[in-house]
Amino acid sequence: MLVTLEKQRKIHFYKMTGAGNDFIFIDNRNGVVDSDHCRDFVRSACRRKLSVGADGMMLIESDPEVDFKWRFFNSDGSEAEMCGNGARCAVRFACLAGIVDKTQMSFRTRAGVIRGEILNGGVKVQMPSPRDLETGFCLEAAGRSFNLDSINTGVPHAVCFMSDENELGQADVQVWGRGLRFHPRFQPAGSNINFAWVKENHFMAVRTYERGVEGETLACGTGVTASVLTAAAGNRVASPVEVKTQGGECLTIHFKWNGERFEEVFMEGEARVVYEADLWEMQ
Repeated sequence: MLVTLEKQRKIHFYKMTGAGNDFIFIDNRNGVVDSDHCRDFVRSACRRKLSVGADGMMLIESDPEVDFKWRFFNSDGSEAEMCGNGARCAVRFACLAGIVDKTQMSFRTRAGVIRGEILNGGVKVQMPSPRDLETGFCLEAAGRSFNLDSINTGVPHAVCFMSDENELGQADVQVWGRGLRFHPRFQPAGSNINFAWVKENHFMAVRTYERGVEGETLACGTGVTASVLTAAAGNRVASPVEVKTQGGECLTIHFKWNGERFEEVFMEGEARVVYEADLWEMQ
């Protein structure tokens, strides 16, 4: 039976990008999407070439205690705790969509309440309190050995430091990242995997294999943060640190480190609208 245009449901959305990490944003305060049963919808909408295409989808919903809350889904439909680039985009989206009428706000994620602020030329967000820092362990994966550090910056991350820019550029992120992401040490949830190079005290470059996306993304905010913090724990860098992402854009990480724990961790960078449109969902 043919479905007429009049019977198709349209869902309004914004396509946004933060340093090349791209997302579909939907104002879900009226429940246009069933956020508890939307895995197939997320996967369909995030398929590149066949639909909108994105690394993930953000559903913005009401919260009685903060300005709003989000439900963040990776492109494979799995729900994630936190996303740094997505958090910056969420702050800007909330203002553009009229959800919040101020430049400073707070919102709830599965990793806790996040504070954000719109600045001239970008957005700055406070990252979740880092935890579970572990340095200097070795794992075997993808037929080779990796020296790693790990930390949870809202989601779990492992970091492998490269010796120079050339080694970082030649890193087989897809193969190595997948091998480590599914390593028994990180099960059952798995871990995001970062390959990082420290150029100088205040500058790094990072490439990330993201679980849920199951591949390398152009940027990962929590991964950049994890890479900077583990580098700081090893006395390689000091705040603030500018980080070049695989997409070519830079993020800036601010933090305080007392030799035992990190405090006041912020990420600053661009949050850009690509377009605004309606998604036609076939019934």
